[in-house]
Amino acid sequence: MTHASPNTLSAWETAALIERGELRPSDLMRACLDRIAERDGDVHAFVNLDPDAAMRQARILDTAPRKGLLHGLPLAVKDLMDTADFPTEYGSDLYKEHRPRSDAAVVALCRREGAVVPGKTVTTEFAYFHPGPTRNPHNLGHTPGGSSSGSAAAVADLMVPLALGTQTAGSIIRPAAYCGIVGYKPTWGRVPRAGIKSLSETLDTVGGFARTVRDVALLGAVLTGDTRLNGEFQPARPRIGLCPTSEWAHVGADVQRAWAEAVRVLAPQAAHMSDAVLPPDLPDLVALQKTIMAFEMSRALAYELSTDKARLSAPLQELLANGTEISGATHVQNQRATASAQARVAALFDDFDVLLTPSAAGEAPAGIDATGDPLFCRAWTLLGLPCVHIPFALGSQNLPIGLQLVGRWGDDHKLLATAEWISKRIASPVKN
Repeated sequence: MTHASPNTLSAWETAALIERGELRPSDLMRACLDRIAERDGDVHAFVNLDPDAAMRQARILDTAPRKGLLHGLPLAVKDLMDTADFPTEYGSDLYKEHRPRSDAAVVALCRREGAVVPGKTVTTEFAYFHPGPTRNPHNLGHTPGGSSSGSAAAVADLMVPLALGTQTAGSIIRPAAYCGIVGYKPTWGRVPRAGIKSLSETLDTVGGFARTVRDVALLGAVLTGDTRLNGEFQPARPRIGLCPTSEWAHVGADVQRAWAEAVRVLAPQAAHMSDAVLPPDLPDLVALQKTIMAFEMSRALAYELSTDKARLSAPLQELLANGTEISGATHVQNQRATASAQARVAALFDDFDVLLTPSAAGEAPAGIDATGDPLFCRAWTLLGLPCVHIPFALGSQNLPIGLQLVGRWGDDHKLLATAEWISKRIASPVKN
């Protein structure tokens, strides 16, 4: 039995200990609940919590046959996802104490594999920019990012080993970057979205957070149903494309230093590393993502806009107003432009296994009145490509810094295997 507190161990380690009978799920859950009790009064990662129910479920799993890959593992769930046993409020007072009758599909899938949900984590209002109370566990005066604010903070602060999130612009990768953990956004369409508050049919993607690449791969295998994600992490030396994107001018000095260090370390070890140049005549992918998001959100939230507009935040009202000005014909044109861009960017992966690109412009900004800019995530979300954030450095304010890897459509297992290869060769993930 390990002497480390179970809540500090990785999900992969605890799963192995539980399977060998060296750790009881109830002991793991107790350690996580103790950490939540100690820290969540400051961090505010959770919006709803039921410690007694979590302990009851964990004790049942102490003696039950192994249910699956996540047997006995605590899993935090973003409050954009329906749960039958917790209120689901979508980060909005409009849905205070709203009680769905069933779990979202991803929650049900994780529970079927043995995960135990101690509570729901804070999301920004309808997963847009208006923040909740969550603070960055590395420095409580800074944002954890959004919209999956609570999920990222809970994992980073050792409250749970795994958490679910969603990304429509940058809501997995950005908070992972700010909180110094691993964030995984699967290929668009590989994870079911039933039972999750819909914002954008074209963009919404379900993924998750953990403290190591192998941990998000474990969760990803459950979310996608693809056991290759949790397979052997022994890829051939990868071909790495350096893709700073046209937004590089917005990158701060901390990320520039992290980029240079990653290139210095990885270049001699990779099978090949060179610049990956996006086709020069692509449309402005960031602007295209913003336009599609505004149009689809204005329609997805038509009920809320029609019945209780005054209770929506000013930033959300502005986005929805902009979206209603976009015609359906224009939206079709935007979808065609997106499909064309997807096909052309896909050709880059004939020469590269992964693209290395920024996750965010810098460290988590000071203050919790905003969640930071998803600038470096928007294009990859639009293209639907799988992404993973790898933390490996600290910036000038002693806050986490890392970089993003992007893979070929559908090759999530190869992306994660390469991410593990890379994470072993650059500095260890940031610890709280």
